[in-house]
Amino acid sequence: MRTPWLEIEALQRAFALSVLRGSNNGRERIMDNTETGEPSHGLVMLAASSLLAGTACGLLGTLFRFSLESADRVRNVFIGWAHTEQLVGFIGVLLATSAATAFAANLVKRRAPHAIGSGIPHVEAVVSGDLPPAPLALVPVKFVGGVLAIGAGLALGREGPTVQMASTIANWIGTLLRRNADDCRILIAAGAGAGLATAFNAPIAGAVFVLEELLRRFDMRTTVAALGASAGAIAVARLMHGDAPDFQFGVPPHPGFGTVPAYLLLGAVTGLLGAAYCRAILWALAIADWLSHWPVYVRGALIGAAAGVLAWCAPDLAGGGDPLTQRALLGAGELSGVAVAFVIRFGFGAVSYAAGTPGGLFAPMLVLGAQAGLIFGRIGFLWFPDFADPGAFAAVGMTAFFAAVVRAPVTGIVLVTEMTGGFTLLLPMLTACFTAMVVPIMLHCPPIYDSLGERLPHKASQVVRPAR
Repeated sequence: MRTPWLEIEALQRAFALSVLRGSNNGRERIMDNTETGEPSHGLVMLAASSLLAGTACGLLGTLFRFSLESADRVRNVFIGWAHTEQLVGFIGVLLATSAATAFAANLVKRRAPHAIGSGIPHVEAVVSGDLPPAPLALVPVKFVGGVLAIGAGLALGREGPTVQMASTIANWIGTLLRRNADDCRILIAAGAGAGLATAFNAPIAGAVFVLEELLRRFDMRTTVAALGASAGAIAVARLMHGDAPDFQFGVPPHPGFGTVPAYLLLGAVTGLLGAAYCRAILWALAIADWLSHWPVYVRGALIGAAAGVLAWCAPDLAGGGDPLTQRALLGAGELSGVAVAFVIRFGFGAVSYAAGTPGGLFAPMLVLGAQAGLIFGRIGFLWFPDFADPGAFAAVGMTAFFAAVVRAPVTGIVLVTEMTGGFTLLLPMLTACFTAMVVPIMLHCPPIYDSLGERLPHKASQVVRPAR
């Protein structure tokens, strides 16, 4: 016989579940196994599954990162050789970048349409139940297409493909281990976090990304799975790729209270720029839709040719852009040169995303944020010689720009902190993220992944759920 206390507790749980199901942007809460009466070993099995999935995701993500680094080296060597051949070399670069991008776009169109672009909006739709999980065939398409497109010089990031491939692998492992539908959805999200952790060597950011952006809730099962997957992934990634943060950044001193207005202003500026970047991406996609009567490989070849021209004229501006971010964090470069690079990367990043190839948005956003912060810091330093180190503003700008575009400030703060080791900038990052989020909201600019998610063919009737 149930006691009144148990009755009250049951009513409280039922009320909480009903509230959570009606919130979180339509994402329904997955019930904890302790609420459904499942033995505690169910959580242990989920934890073990997430650790195994994370290990596989870490291996795949590290191989993808190695492949991209090799592709960048090949591109730079090829361009260096082409410059010695003058006109013939220039034509060769255009043909190579056009062919690689066209092949990647056509491969996605014919073999795995869900592999287009970042893949994070698709993962969010799968987790929310609006789309079925991607088939395993997506992984080789995303891998090969991403290496070709980013290797050709498109301004795209490695994290989007890694996140989507990792979530697909995690779902496949969950199915093999006969986990139920809810557990498979948790593993998809956890695998996505493991992919992000691997892409940026940022395990905590990977777990936070799952909880803040993909699922938008904290509970025992999802937290355990997210942490387990990120731990397994980062163990493999660091074993293969090393322990050092992605960017070398000396730890700056703790900023004084007098810098608060400056960081608030930086957040407002990056908020405006982030809203403009969201619009630019959507405009580029709208133009691509308007040209949809053209074969996809033709559009890809044209954008690939543009990447070839950029790589020929300014090799450092092509590709994912990590060297640009590193230089900004070190405060290197003339103010005019950094400003020109920002404008070029701003426009070319939006155009690259419309090429119809695999490629993420995180890395290009971090480049733009770092450059915007460096420009802001340099201008402030000219007017106020006692201003903080411009490199510190570059690091804070990365976080603020990310928050403005994605609207996931905690993920951005943790991600940049892990990538740079700049733990003394947590308060400035928080301050800048505040205004960086307020400005796009005031401009009625939705988060980029919400806008991209609306472009997906949501067909709930096609959702295939694993058997319980």
